[in-house]
Amino acid sequence: MKVRPLNDRILVKRVAEEEKTSGGLYIPDSAKEKPARGIVIAVGNGKLDEHGKRNAPEVKVGETVLFGKYGGTEIKLDGVEHIILREDDVLAIVDSNASAA
Repeated sequence: MKVRPLNDRILVKRVAEEEKTSGGLYIPDSAKEKPARGIVIAVGNGKLDEHGKRNAPEVKVGETVLFGKYGGTEIKLDGVEHIILREDDVLAIVDSNASAA
């Protein structure tokens, strides 16, 4: 199924969180929280400003993003959980190529 978000909305597929802690302990399903990280699947055309000009979104398809736990609307597409967010709900874009300082 194809979904095209409108305006400044983006479609994100959640990324599964680690099932094991850094100390080697496994986290039971009952203790897991929904991940607040995902991969951008589709992006809208951008938000209209007060002059009617469309501002291009900063987020691009394929990028990994961080978002708030309670933001957006959850939907299922072809049996897979996705979330539709406003671009303002995105907290950060994860740059996997950057080296840690």
